[in-house]
Amino acid sequence: MSQLRVTKSGLVVSAVICIFIFLYLRNPTPAEPEEEPAHSEVVECGFYPDELCSALFEGKGAAPQIAKFCKTPHKSEIHAHLHTPGNCSRISQGLHFITRPLSTEEGDFSLAYIITIHKELAMFVQLLRAIYVPQNVYCIHVDEKTPKKYKTAVQTLVNCFENVFISSKREKMAYAGFTRLQADINCMKDLVHSKFQWNYVINLCGQDFPIKTNREIIHYIRSKWNDKNITPGAIQPPHINNRFKDKPPHNLTIYFGSAYYVLTRKFVEFILTDIRAKDMLQWSKDIRSPEQHYWVTLNQLKDAPGATPDAGWEGNVRAIKWKSDEGNVHDGCKGRYVQDICVYGPGDLPWLTQSSSLFAYKFEPSTDPLVVTCLERRHRLQVLRQAEVPIEPHWHFHQQSHFNMRLNR
Repeated sequence: MSQLRVTKSGLVVSAVICIFIFLYLRNPTPAEPEEEPAHSEVVECGFYPDELCSALFEGKGAAPQIAKFCKTPHKSEIHAHLHTPGNCSRISQGLHFITRPLSTEEGDFSLAYIITIHKELAMFVQLLRAIYVPQNVYCIHVDEKTPKKYKTAVQTLVNCFENVFISSKREKMAYAGFTRLQADINCMKDLVHSKFQWNYVINLCGQDFPIKTNREIIHYIRSKWNDKNITPGAIQPPHINNRFKDKPPHNLTIYFGSAYYVLTRKFVEFILTDIRAKDMLQWSKDIRSPEQHYWVTLNQLKDAPGATPDAGWEGNVRAIKWKSDEGNVHDGCKGRYVQDICVYGPGDLPWLTQSSSLFAYKFEPSTDPLVVTCLERRHRLQVLRQAEVPIEPHWHFHQQSHFNMRLNR
């Protein structure tokens, strides 16, 4: 009997702890008629994922630990739309794509995107629908090495949007190799020769995600970088130059910087036609990670359209937690470091939402799906709150009526 009493006592204590954690995460709200949750997850997770996301964004101490047990990904829903025959209306609505310009300002300012992908199909869909608006144009570079099923699924999605296409030439991507740079060049050629007009081009990879809305990105570009390129970087130290196999063409001074950029259309046209740019592209085939030199070096040329030779590391293009910056720029990685770059965990969400950058890197939904899910749902709420047109029902994600998170703008 004593053993039975101990067991019962343990169960009571466990139940009390679970109830306490559940009440701790929940934010009290005025009583309203509630919709039935779209997914009946375990009750300890509340209205999953919205209540847990709210707690994570607010930095509540217990939230990251509970998040470890509430990781149900929604990629099965995404895969079902892309692997099941159906019409494009079903796909665009079922995947919650925004199908009209959300303001006159946005409708008059078109962006081009280059997205290089090789895995995480669901993550690609989440990224694309976060940045998609019909007035923009999107070139998707799919690694030639990806399985046929992956390519077919991407093609199924792309076929549903006139302003989204797969690059006409695909590369076999190699880490730190020349193909990363060549993939961007391939897409730039396609974009310049497309029927779409655009003002700037932004490059992304499949593990990026926006932390600013389309409207906020436009405001940022116009505020300081109007008709200018953003290529954060600095002059290459002389001792590093000695590692190059050959001297740079045209006596170019080599800079080192970010692989990410925001470039004017005129600068892209310059890159594709200028002899110095062409020769540097050829020279770049023999160096490691040439994309970290190419864009920033050419942006130093005073006769290049939109050149910003004195910008240095200015330009909030990408939020990245480098291991070397821990304790200085950030408070450490709450996920895990891979090659000295943080793969974000749920505990990194407050830092990400406070960042002034346009996009963040690096995410791995296969490891931690909740991070992107929370960011995506917060991002969509911001987008719809800024809209100046009537909101279509399918633009909302499921259960967002339960999303009580405070957007501290």
